[in-house]
Amino acid sequence: MVGVSLSSVSLWVRDIELTPDAKEALHRRNPARNGEIVRSANLARARERRKVWQDAGREHARCGDPLHHAGCMLYWAEGSKSRTAIQFSNSDPAMVALFVEFLRICYEAPEALIGVRAHLYADHTADQEGIEQFWLDAARLPQSSLRRSIVNRVSKSSKGNRLGRLPYGTCRITFHRAAVVQSIFGAIQEYGGFERPEWP
Repeated sequence: MVGVSLSSVSLWVRDIELTPDAKEALHRRNPARNGEIVRSANLARARERRKVWQDAGREHARCGDPLHHAGCMLYWAEGSKSRTAIQFSNSDPAMVALFVEFLRICYEAPEALIGVRAHLYADHTADQEGIEQFWLDAARLPQSSLRRSIVNRVSKSSKGNRLGRLPYGTCRITFHRAAVVQSIFGAIQEYGGFERPEWP
């Protein structure tokens, strides 16, 4: 604009002391700083939402609902600790059935959003469809709930032998709803009588 290089202008103005207002104006125009402010605000809002959902879970735990109590304890023992998605894995069909019932009744989870994924070994593949149907039947969910199975290959060092063979592998139940996950986390703390601030 003035026909000289930026380095020359920098030399000319380096001794000029900016007023606090001028410094603030420059800071506001800094995209890196603005991005950090937005991120911090988003994180704070997300923390507040999680707290509200966990408080609701604590309130639910005080109602004395045995199914809710059982489902939360199952999740504490066998569930992932994701912030936004329920992932519950087990090899016991009765346990899987109870957990799905817990989601249906206590959280009104639509069956269309509950996923069933079988975790199998290579020797299961001959009857993969039958095993997948076994888990769908156990969970009382339709074929549309089935997600692609995961097949774990047996390592060569094991010589093809698996310890503790599971005839149906394991089943993972998934349900993506952050409010439900956080409600369960709050309820677990209420039932257990402890505080876990580091929980997501």
